[in-house]
Amino acid sequence: MDRFSAVRTFLRVVETGSFTKAADSLDMPRNMVTKQIQALEGHLRTKLFNRTTRRVSVTSEGEAYYQRMTRVLEDWDEAEAELAATQNRPRGRLRADLPSALATQLVIPALPTFFSRYPDLQLELGVSDRPTDMIGDRVDCILRAGKISDQSLVVRQIGELPFVLCASKDYLSRYGTPKRPDDLSNGHVVVRYFFAGTGRRLTFTLRKGSDEVTAQARDMVAVNDANALLAAGVAGLGIVRIPALVAQPYLDAGKLIPILRDWSMETVAVSVVFAPNRHLSARMRVFVDWLIEIFNAHPQAKRSSRRVV
Repeated sequence: MDRFSAVRTFLRVVETGSFTKAADSLDMPRNMVTKQIQALEGHLRTKLFNRTTRRVSVTSEGEAYYQRMTRVLEDWDEAEAELAATQNRPRGRLRADLPSALATQLVIPALPTFFSRYPDLQLELGVSDRPTDMIGDRVDCILRAGKISDQSLVVRQIGELPFVLCASKDYLSRYGTPKRPDDLSNGHVVVRYFFAGTGRRLTFTLRKGSDEVTAQARDMVAVNDANALLAAGVAGLGIVRIPALVAQPYLDAGKLIPILRDWSMETVAVSVVFAPNRHLSARMRVFVDWLIEIFNAHPQAKRSSRRVV
């Protein structure tokens, strides 16, 4: 039995929850997956899975073995990646978690350039605005906008996002165009963004010179996803406060109209976050360097000169 191959197969069955799906992802016959699991169970003298005709579930012994062997295989991959890096060919699998808007508007569209440079790398991208358990979810790095509250994590700020206030033509035709921030509290409707987990809502605070105004506008819809916020604005559900890089294509197409342009809003920092005990592997280094590069290249995702490592 090739124990290394058998362990990889075991991990994939646990992750997919299916012998068939594991076989498909590994590009091997299903009966080979079954044979490898049976051989591994025989070697370990323990049952790793409970099997029925409808489902496969991992046993408590299998779960403990999965947790240990995941770390072993990650260290193995990392060691190989470090050696490959000496030949400028980093390889292996990287797990990253990204906010939905940055993923769909900035990172994913640029991925062809990343893979043209690093064809031996594989990315698993978790796309969500929800908080991530970096250790529990076995995530290598997280890209996040805003303040990182967990001071135990290592934070590297790579950019800043300017924000714009905008609304659809349909909304402005129905409610009128506000001239001052105070107008937002007089008959206007906003779509608010709230943070998953805490429920905290973003305020509409605007500045001009020494003046600072926090508008007390009403909302009919609140969302916890930036892409949903964009969709609500385009649908005319209210005025939205949204990153300029997300809004720009819709501003260019006339689907959104900027308002209160002589007032500004505070920019939001964008950072890459690592676990404090996480080794910065070659594949993670090239991924982070590439993220910095695409932020530098985007006119509305400027990189801050501040660096925290």
